[in-house]
Amino acid sequence: MNVRSIMDRAVYSEWAILRYSQEPKLGRISVPRKQQGQGVPLWGALVTGPHHPSFLPVTAAVALALTVALLAAAPLGARADDAALAPREVPAKSIPVPTDVSPGMQKFIAAPLNPVWHDLWKTGEEWRKAADKMDGGIVPTIPAMAERLHVKIEPSTMDGVKVFIVTPDEIPPENRNRLLIHIHGGCYVLFPGEAGATEAITMAGLEHFKVISVDYRMPPEAYFPAAIDDVLTVYKAAQRTTDPKNMAIFGTSAGGALTLEVILRAKEQGVALPGAISAGTPMSDATKTGDSFYTNELVDNVLVSRDGFCDAATVVYANGHDLKDPLISPVYGDMHGFPPAILTSGTRDLLLSNTVRVHRALRAAGVEAQLEVYEGQSHAQYLFDDRLPETAVAFGEIAEFFDKHLGK
Repeated sequence: MNVRSIMDRAVYSEWAILRYSQEPKLGRISVPRKQQGQGVPLWGALVTGPHHPSFLPVTAAVALALTVALLAAAPLGARADDAALAPREVPAKSIPVPTDVSPGMQKFIAAPLNPVWHDLWKTGEEWRKAADKMDGGIVPTIPAMAERLHVKIEPSTMDGVKVFIVTPDEIPPENRNRLLIHIHGGCYVLFPGEAGATEAITMAGLEHFKVISVDYRMPPEAYFPAAIDDVLTVYKAAQRTTDPKNMAIFGTSAGGALTLEVILRAKEQGVALPGAISAGTPMSDATKTGDSFYTNELVDNVLVSRDGFCDAATVVYANGHDLKDPLISPVYGDMHGFPPAILTSGTRDLLLSNTVRVHRALRAAGVEAQLEVYEGQSHAQYLFDDRLPETAVAFGEIAEFFDKHLGK
């Protein structure tokens, strides 16, 4: 009997058992059939079928039999060399909401797809109109948030760049000489003004750091590389009163990418680097390269698709510039000499691969880098509600990393 016969008979037997098991389907997300690389249709049915616990030993036995058959049939590596690099056919499937996260996080995970994910505005003016509409639902919630977290928010400017200075009511002795520079997300076009400071408010309130949140210029006021220039201007200005070793730069999404881009630009200019950085689920590759752009498409309920609103916004921000430029796609930059970095993502994040690839690039460059991946979360959901335990854990990990690496 040849290897294919062994595979077909073993897989079909297992699939037949699993196909007719009666596992309940509670709180699942339906995902249409997708292509993600080469595969055997029956094996796809096996690995995505409803695995009832009582059949797990059979699954293990089948996997072992297939492995032995394959190893006996060909030299190591031969099949990988001979295999066509074709997309994998993935059957339609449903994904249950994780049971081991908080009820609040379960609600975010179970929420329907972002209703504006396919708003593909093509001009800076259109994006600013959308941003202003979105801000209308965010800004009114900020006073209660600031009161709940016991922080003060003051608008200001630093060397001509607008900022919000967020100061907690209590700063512990170890943080009194420390300063964090925050870069907001929003695909380079969203959350102008105070709406962009919510992550800074959360950090200041939960972890008791003074934070400067940069309200960088965005389309249609300015395009690439204005955001990088503005953040770097604020960072340089802050160095007049704070030792760079006592400073960290952090942000999420576009803010995570800008964190990396600012470090690349600072290196070019010979500017002293901060003691640490945090890049949360960074938009580190605008060319749509990365496995999770495909595996998590329509699974991530925030960004939803590699061809969605965030891609369209980045194209507008780039304003005709090469999307593979490291100052737009920093995963392609030289990360030698970067400060220690912590990166954050979730298992359903469309940018999980973007985050993982940055982590590997940092490690390859000899940089200390820590990767945190949270169960079930789509893009940036760890900062959606400051009252959730997952938010406290994520910001606690970042603060602990900063405490380890910043001077006092």
